[in-house]
Amino acid sequence: MENSVIYKETTEPEAPRRRPCGCTLRHLRGWRLPAKVLQAIFSFVAVVCEEIVEECSICSGLYFFEFISCSAFLLSLLILYVYCSDLYESLGEEKVQKL
Repeated sequence: MENSVIYKETTEPEAPRRRPCGCTLRHLRGWRLPAKVLQAIFSFVAVVCEEIVEECSICSGLYFFEFISCSAFLLSLLILYVYCSDLYESLGEEKVQKL
């Protein structure tokens, strides 16, 4: 028997190889990447500054500030992760825009 009859080329195209870390910056171009990084840094600084406060007389505003700054920090990290990883391609642009 001839080998060409048994071993044929596959009909499926070969999948493109991904980098090991999967990190890409092509979705955050121009001013958007520095803006998102600054947003994450400022929200982290807000969390740290809130934790420095040892005493307060009316703490409800401080607790609200803590919630908002911590939420902003976590959401900005999530946005950076989605835009800078392979998750953007796997979800699709429409779903990322809806999120």
